[in-house]
Amino acid sequence: MGSALDVHRLHFAFTVTFHYLFPQLTMGLALLIVILKTVALRTGDEHFTKAARFWAKIFGINFAMGVVTGIPMEFQFGTNWAEFSKAAGGVIGQTLAMEGVFSFFLESTFLGLFLYGEKKLGRIGHWWAAFFVFLGSWMSGYLIVATDAWMQHPTGFGLNEKGEIFLTSFWGLLLNKWALWQYAHNMLGAVQTGCFVMAAVGAFYVLSHRDPVYGRTFLRIGVTVGIIAALLQLAPTGDMQGKLITEYQPTTLAAMEGLFQSQDGAPLAILGQPDVPKRTLDNPLVVPNMLSFLTYKHWNAHVRGLNDFPEDQWPDRIELLYFSYHVMVGLGTIFIAIMALAAFLLWRDKLHESRWLLWLLMLSVPLPYIANTAGWMTAELGRQPWLIYGLMRTARGVSPMVGAGNVWFTLLGFMGMYTVLAMLWLFLIYRQIELGPEPDVTLRAGALDPAAAE
Repeated sequence: MGSALDVHRLHFAFTVTFHYLFPQLTMGLALLIVILKTVALRTGDEHFTKAARFWAKIFGINFAMGVVTGIPMEFQFGTNWAEFSKAAGGVIGQTLAMEGVFSFFLESTFLGLFLYGEKKLGRIGHWWAAFFVFLGSWMSGYLIVATDAWMQHPTGFGLNEKGEIFLTSFWGLLLNKWALWQYAHNMLGAVQTGCFVMAAVGAFYVLSHRDPVYGRTFLRIGVTVGIIAALLQLAPTGDMQGKLITEYQPTTLAAMEGLFQSQDGAPLAILGQPDVPKRTLDNPLVVPNMLSFLTYKHWNAHVRGLNDFPEDQWPDRIELLYFSYHVMVGLGTIFIAIMALAAFLLWRDKLHESRWLLWLLMLSVPLPYIANTAGWMTAELGRQPWLIYGLMRTARGVSPMVGAGNVWFTLLGFMGMYTVLAMLWLFLIYRQIELGPEPDVTLRAGALDPAAAE
């Protein structure tokens, strides 16, 4: 970890991981706020309008934090990864510029209208403001994912005589099939974060007997959307992402699964610890033949292990990659179980009485953040040793004039500043939840939960 390359990687990993704590919630809440506004518009129930206002304030806090922590990452392409920017700037500059000009401006402009222009816009105009906030945040997400997807599976490019990469097909970059499935998988993860946060706040309000009508509404929307997102996260998006990795990054697949030896009828590792020097998986708990079936839809299909590839093509953090992947998959399975049980009790109209499950929903709030972080770690560690898969190795992309000492200095500075920002964010979110939504004079929960008015 003392080399300049390692510290550059650690620096960017820290800033991007901290930054993504905020966009995943804003992108998830953007959809849920549109749902609240749609119900309010269709039913004329002011209860849902007030609920949308409450979540818009939390959205605004997260959006501001996302902007503050996201801007430094743009500069890091030049300060930490100058050679990468020089070689690939003509390609990734397209999507990054579009993200800033179109999506960021669209989202921020209409967020201002949504937060402060409700009386001027009217009911329909305010719904459109919410919709464009949603559209802007999800467009922003797509353009960032498309940038990363090009690094995972480069398309629509050419090379000049200096070895610099230039764009040959704009639509090849934007409609990269890797980007389409990665985006769907990523956004469902963001929706799950939003759903767990909304359901947790609803559970808190029900358990504490304050704002119980809002609590039931938040539970109903969070759980209903959450179970759909959890199932779609598994299939088709997770399944298709796995097929792309199998086809285009077979070394990544082998490292993720701890498969050191190629074999027919390859097992799926549920548990185990990879021992890279010995080329084994210690204490394995496996499902026989399952990996072959999941990847090739044939129980005895041949799956290539790491032994089929030169070691200089292997991911350089196999242990971390293996555990990140299994944390992501394990938590995804837990999300399905929690949301399915909550949805069943919601259907039976017993969720608000099940204190243990309400507590479980509250305590589960950190889990989608962990799962999304583990998912991105899987994607980025799996691409190694390539910065651009098959084109540029990570070691070639750093800024050669920036030494390890300089990077450590700025990294420690970022850690200090981000610690202060994290405390500020926690305080603001806590204060907003403590204040709660506007009092609901009519105590009506509208079409989504008529029983809540009793």
